[in-house]
Amino acid sequence: MARFILSRLLNGLAVLLGVVSLVFYLFQVLPGDGAQMTLGQRSDLASLQSVRRELGLDLPPLQRYLLYMNDLSPISIHQAVEGQAYAQEHGGILLLNTKDKILLLKHPNLRRSYQSRQPVTEILSSALPGTLLLALSAMLIAGLLGITLGSLAAKHAGTSIDRGIQTVSVLGISVPSFFAAILISFLFGHLWREWTGLPMTGSWLLTDPFEGPRPAPTHLILPAITLGIRPLAIIVQLTRSSVLDILNRDFIRTARAKGLREREVYLRHILPNALPPVVTAISGWLASLLAGSVFVEYVFGWHGLGKVTVDALMNFDMPVVMGCVLLVALFFVLINVLVDLIHAWLDPRIRLQ
Repeated sequence: MARFILSRLLNGLAVLLGVVSLVFYLFQVLPGDGAQMTLGQRSDLASLQSVRRELGLDLPPLQRYLLYMNDLSPISIHQAVEGQAYAQEHGGILLLNTKDKILLLKHPNLRRSYQSRQPVTEILSSALPGTLLLALSAMLIAGLLGITLGSLAAKHAGTSIDRGIQTVSVLGISVPSFFAAILISFLFGHLWREWTGLPMTGSWLLTDPFEGPRPAPTHLILPAITLGIRPLAIIVQLTRSSVLDILNRDFIRTARAKGLREREVYLRHILPNALPPVVTAISGWLASLLAGSVFVEYVFGWHGLGKVTVDALMNFDMPVVMGCVLLVALFFVLINVLVDLIHAWLDPRIRLQ
C-alpha cells in the first residue's frame, strides 16, 4: 500500500509539472503585458521598462521559466549575494554554500502578485476557505440527497416516483450553472426574499466596523444549492443504475432468503456494493467544484478561488493564476489517491498491488 501511494504521488508530481509548464507557455503566447496592466494605460516607456526589469519580464521565456521553477522547487540554487537576501526574505535551510552559489532547502515560493505586490500565498490563503466551504457544502447536499433519491428511484423503478426523480435529475443536468445561479439568486434572494430571508449576494464573512469579521451562514445557502445541482443530478442517475444492478445479484436474493430485514439488506449488502462508482463521481465533482465555481462565486459575490482566478486573468497577473492552477491541480491529485483508498475500504475485492 505504501508503494502504491508513493507511486501515485510521484505521478501526481509529474502532473503538477505538466500543468505548470502548460500554463506558463500559455502566458507567453497570449497577448498581454503584466507590466502594462500593473501601471495602467497611461504609463510611459521608462516606467514600463523599469517594471519589466523588476518583474523579470525582460528576460527570455526559457530563462523566466527556469527561474520560476527554481522558486517553486523545495531545493533551489541562487547566486551567493542574491541567495543570502532570498534566504532572509523567504526563509530556508542552507544546504551548501560556495564562493559563487548557495543551495537552499525551503518551502515553494509562489512569488508576489503583479497588481497588489502581495504574496500569492496570502491571496490564496484568504480565498481558499471560502471555496472549500462552498464546495464541501455543495457536495454534502448533492451526496446525501443524490444517494437517497437514487436509491428511492431504484426501489420504485418504473413507477411515477421513479419517473419524477429522473425528470428532475435530467433537468438539473441540462441547466447551465450560470443560468441556475442567476435564476436562483433572483427568485430566492430578491423576488421572494420576504419569505426566504436569504440575501441575493454576500460572502462567508461579514466585516462589522464594531465587532470585526463574523460568519454569515445565510449567505452560504443559495450558492451551495446552486453549485450542488449538477452533481446532485449525476449522483442520482449513478446511484439508481448501480443499485438496480446490485438488486439483481444472487447474494441479495440469498440475504433476503435468510430472513434479513430489508433495512439490513440495503445497508449491509446493497449500499456498500453500489457505492464505489458513486464515490468516484463524488470525488471528481468535488475537485471540479473547487476549480469550477467561477460563475456561482461571481453571481453571488462569494470570495473564493474562482473569483480570484478570473480577476488575475483579467489583469494578466501570472503569479496569482499559476498559484490558483497549482492549488487546484494539487487537490485533484490528492483526491484521486484518497478515492483509491476509499474503494479498497468499501470493496474487499479490490486489491491494490
